[in-house]
Amino acid sequence: MIVIVLPDYNTEDRLLASARAGDSAAVIQIYDDYFQPVFQFIRLRVGDTPLAEDLASEVFVRLVRAFQAGNAPRETLRGWLFQVARHLIHDHVGRQRQLPLTSLEDWMPASAEDGPEQQVMHTLSTERMRRALGMLAADQQEVVILRFGQMLSLQETADIMGKSLSAVKALQFRAVQTLRSLLDAAS
Repeated sequence: MIVIVLPDYNTEDRLLASARAGDSAAVIQIYDDYFQPVFQFIRLRVGDTPLAEDLASEVFVRLVRAFQAGNAPRETLRGWLFQVARHLIHDHVGRQRQLPLTSLEDWMPASAEDGPEQQVMHTLSTERMRRALGMLAADQQEVVILRFGQMLSLQETADIMGKSLSAVKALQFRAVQTLRSLLDAAS
């Protein structure tokens, strides 16, 4: 089970300010706090763990270079990291129509305390969700992953995807409605 806990905005702001001021400990803390969420996002998109590790590492190499060049993110560190990750994904694997959803269970884990019956039901639910997500358009899949898998705000998701806030809301609404109807039909 993977539990991703992102720092709160105040901590993020302090880390970003410290890193921009040249504090190497803040850069290390940013890496420690954000590598796993960025890696999981990339891995879910590319379906290849070694490639995801390489791309996630490249995100942080670019962050360090941005700090060194004096053009690091000014407002939202998390949004900047995921936007760079998204661009790297598109550079390496293109704009795929479907996501490789083989790792869906990583952000829908079963409880270790579940008995065999609950684990079987969870497996069936995960498979139903995987099929339903696979039927969504690529941009709807991405909204679902960013909003519910990575717990990003609507504004952060809009910034990362290069869309307006209203477009992201509409994508999310349509994705949730489609998922609801697909899952209802499958039960």
